[in-house]
Amino acid sequence: MKRRTAMLAAAALLAGCAAPEVSEYAREQPVLDMRAYFNGRVDGWGLFTDRSGKVVKRFTVALDCRWNGDEGVLDEDFTYSDGTKQRRIWRVRKLADGRYVGRADDVVGEASGQASGNTLRWNYTLALPVQGRTWHVQMDDWMHPVDSEVLLNRTAMSKFGVHLGDVTLSFRRRP
Repeated sequence: MKRRTAMLAAAALLAGCAAPEVSEYAREQPVLDMRAYFNGRVDGWGLFTDRSGKVVKRFTVALDCRWNGDEGVLDEDFTYSDGTKQRRIWRVRKLADGRYVGRADDVVGEASGQASGNTLRWNYTLALPVQGRTWHVQMDDWMHPVDSEVLLNRTAMSKFGVHLGDVTLSFRRRP
């Protein structure tokens, strides 16, 4: 009896940890069309927090985005609070049913995304430089527009299933 109770408690705990599905946002507004939002100049402000919630690094990012049909380029220029700079160029393709795929030089393989309603979820592996080594970390990236100009982005970062921290970003489209 005790074993069964323990198994039920463990199952309930794991069910409580399950991530939402992007389809749960299908009726939410405003609808997020990546091609429309990430088109032109977009500015962003963000921070990385470790798993304890401590702010480790702050940053700004300027994006120059352009689309030709279903093919897009998102050129990101990051400036970090420690003075370092980084550039990432995403090459994104829109597929059927709200799906997207993307590549960037520091992304291992291909990123996959799914949009539904006002939400876009990206999953990818990032080659992250850490103290002279490169870690391959998994990124679970969720984007939600507030209105036609502001979009909020939260990314959970993990390695071997262990949560390392979160990236929180706010984006604003330039007029």
